[in-house]
Amino acid sequence: MIGFKEKLCEYISFTEENLKKYNAHSETMSAQKDLIDAMNYSLEAGGKRIRPVLVYSFCNALGGDYRKAAAPAAAIEMIHTFSLIHDDLPAMDNDDYRRGKPSCHKAFGEAMAILAGDALSVQPFEIIANDESLTAEQKIKIISCLAKAVGREGMIGGQVIDMENEERSDVDEANLRNMYRHKTGQLIAVSCIMGCICAGADEAKIQAAADYGFKLGLAFQIIDDILDVTSTTEELGKPVGSDAEENKTTFVTLYGVEKAQEIANGITEEALGCLEVFGKDAFLTELTEMLLKRKN
Repeated sequence: MIGFKEKLCEYISFTEENLKKYNAHSETMSAQKDLIDAMNYSLEAGGKRIRPVLVYSFCNALGGDYRKAAAPAAAIEMIHTFSLIHDDLPAMDNDDYRRGKPSCHKAFGEAMAILAGDALSVQPFEIIANDESLTAEQKIKIISCLAKAVGREGMIGGQVIDMENEERSDVDEANLRNMYRHKTGQLIAVSCIMGCICAGADEAKIQAAADYGFKLGLAFQIIDDILDVTSTTEELGKPVGSDAEENKTTFVTLYGVEKAQEIANGITEEALGCLEVFGKDAFLTELTEMLLKRKN
C-alpha cells in the first residue's frame, strides 16, 4: 500500500507534469513567448500544490480515478498563481519576493505581470471545457463552481475586504473569518468540490467536502498569520512581518500567537470531523494534520 508521502509526491508530480503540458510553448504562439515565460515563471516557482492535491484526494477518496481530474487540478493552481502575481504588485501588497524568488513583476515588469495574471485567470476555463475525461454536465458544474469561487463572491471579493480592512481600526474576529472565508477558503473549498464532481459524488458529499474546505482554509490562513510573526524570510520565501507593516488585523494581533494556535487547532478538529462521511480517509486526515503543523 502506498504511504502518505509517496502519494503526496505522486499527486504533486502529476500536477507539475500537467502544468507544463497545458502552458507549453508552441510555434503558433511564438509572438507571445514573453507572456508564456512570465506565466511559467510563476507557475513553476514551487509551492505546496495543496489545491490540486485536494482535487485529486477527494476524487480518490470517493473511488474515482484521480487522473481524470487533471484539468480542474491544473486549473485551480493557475487561478491560485494568478492571485499571487496580482497580490505582489505595487498597487496591492507590493512584495518583491515570492517563494524565495523575485516576484513576477520584478522579473518581467509590472505590465507583463498583470497580463500573465490575466492569462492565468482565464486559461483554466478553456482547459476544463476542452477536457476529454469529463462529461459535459461535469464541466458545466465545475466551471460554474470555480467561477463563483474566484469572483466577487469568492477570492477577489475577499481581497477587496482585505484591502478595505487596512484602513479600519475596528476589524474583529467575525470580519476576519468572513474575509478569510472568501480570500482563502473559497479556492480551497472549490478544490474539494471539484474532486467530488470528478468522482460523480452526490450533493451530500459535495456539501461535506465544501464544509471541510472552508474550515481547512480558515485554519490555513490563521497558521499564515502565525508564521508571519514566528517564521523567517528564508523559511517562508517571502518577507515576514508584512502584516504589521501593512497595518493588517490578524488572529495574532487580536489574540496573540498562543491563542491563535489554539483556535487553528480547534478549527482543524472540526475539519477532520467533516471527513467522517468519507470514511475518515487516511490520506486526507494526514494532509489536514500536516497543514496545521507546517512551518512555511
